[in-house]
Amino acid sequence: MRSGPMLQLAALVYSLLPARSQYDSCKSLVNTDEAGPSWEFYACQPRAMAMKRYLRVKVEPPGVTCGNPPERFCALGNPYMCFSECDASNPDLAHPPKLMFDQENNGPVTYWQSVTWSKYPEPLLANITLSWNKSIQLTENIVITFEAGRPTTMILEKSLNYGRTWQPYQYYAEDCMEAFRMEAKNVRDLSPVTALQIICTEDYSKWVGFENEKNLHFEVKERFAIFAGPLLRNMEALYKRMDINKGLRDFFTLTDLRIRLIKPATGGTFVQRKYLNKYFYAISNVEIVGRCKCNMHANSCYFKDGNLMCECEHNTTGQDCGKCRKNYKAKSWRPGSYSPYPMGTANSCVAASSAYGIVQKSRAVFPHLAAASQKPQKVPDCECYGHSNRCSYIDYLKIVTCVSCKHNTRGQHCQHCRLGYYRNASAELDDENVCIECNCNHLGSRHDRCNETGHCECKPGATGLKCEDCKPGYYWRLGCFPNVCDNELLLCQNGGTCHQKQRCICPKGFTGILCEGGSCDPEGGNCNASCTSLLSHWAALLSALTLLLLLASPCE
Repeated sequence: MRSGPMLQLAALVYSLLPARSQYDSCKSLVNTDEAGPSWEFYACQPRAMAMKRYLRVKVEPPGVTCGNPPERFCALGNPYMCFSECDASNPDLAHPPKLMFDQENNGPVTYWQSVTWSKYPEPLLANITLSWNKSIQLTENIVITFEAGRPTTMILEKSLNYGRTWQPYQYYAEDCMEAFRMEAKNVRDLSPVTALQIICTEDYSKWVGFENEKNLHFEVKERFAIFAGPLLRNMEALYKRMDINKGLRDFFTLTDLRIRLIKPATGGTFVQRKYLNKYFYAISNVEIVGRCKCNMHANSCYFKDGNLMCECEHNTTGQDCGKCRKNYKAKSWRPGSYSPYPMGTANSCVAASSAYGIVQKSRAVFPHLAAASQKPQKVPDCECYGHSNRCSYIDYLKIVTCVSCKHNTRGQHCQHCRLGYYRNASAELDDENVCIECNCNHLGSRHDRCNETGHCECKPGATGLKCEDCKPGYYWRLGCFPNVCDNELLLCQNGGTCHQKQRCICPKGFTGILCEGGSCDPEGGNCNASCTSLLSHWAALLSALTLLLLLASPCE
């Protein structure tokens, strides 16, 4: 059968399908009087779905999950109600990590549970890492359900490169200033200018009653609403921002999510050391709704051999449709565009007509060349990995070099990263995300450059991947400074108290950095024992000197 009748039949089938909604179709058949049926291509993306079905979970450190050895747990509100037991060897009493993601179907609530805080005051720390081995884009709020009170302190982190490096997503604390030296904020405090700000919120950490404080949120839709309005009625405005702001697209994109549990719920009181078996973490559910990131080149995603893969259209290929297919590299790969709304622009890869690139000899290098020689010529070896579409031939070096490398790349073939960026090991050289910004903390690092693993060079006292933390013995105050006191090694003396590790508050009668010196004012009654002893010593010494002088005087 000829292609014409086949296209007409396809056009009839497509005409019977429901009308397309926002970005759900990559192409459709259109019929014109001049050309007959032909394909029209659009930007497209997969539908949102529950992503917890496709993740892998890892809990650290080893041994933080309860049950080995068996333990008894008590109620946070009543330490005498100790009716729960965790035993990893008994399936009915075990609480493994997979129970955070199971389907309970109106049955008993199942949950992962940590060990108790029996080693207090040593911190009870647990990291829960969720990995997809695939870039996904969040479309709904992340909701984490806790069964023993929400933690007093925790951090939600994300990775864009399969767990190689991490960055904070949101901080949670009962007191943000005390826990993270950050002012407490809510998403509703943000504006279009500050929409991507990493905030600390106290909304999900304060004790307000056991039954009503199970869920903790990371507000995705509220951030969408900053651009699309309170009821998300102006999605066109949001998509327009995403088209022109890669940082906004990346903010809702991740390959891994990490829940860092730092301090369990304490019931709004100080820790009761006699009842440490009532402090622990328990998570019954984690809801993460999103879609496979396919760079607007696919409308479906499939699960194969334990991995999610985009079904790429527009002559693209790769797990994220992040590059052009072989023989379709006539121009650089580009993601699809949301504009014009609501169809978008496909930015399809185009069939290559030649294995050679276009190279232009530079007038700056060859001012003596005739004008005719400046015309573009087909010359082999113009390979820029999609980061430039223009090359220059340097005659005296006999090399072809790429010109105006994009995507934060540099080098003869745009194969290196600019200063201040480092190579994304999980991305191929032709990926626009091949170079990641170092993002060094300017207060803790020596400069804005990092090594090939993303580690920044820290100033004395600073530590961490981005030099954002302080080493033991240092405190943070617009940089890391040595502790004056710390209540462990640098003790304030003579009853002094350590204030924020920055200074000793001395009791009456003592001075010095560590309150090690005494001050005396006998007439005012401000004289401590050590000071009185010192005065007595000096008085005795003065008397002795006076006697010696009298004895040495000649007699008349």
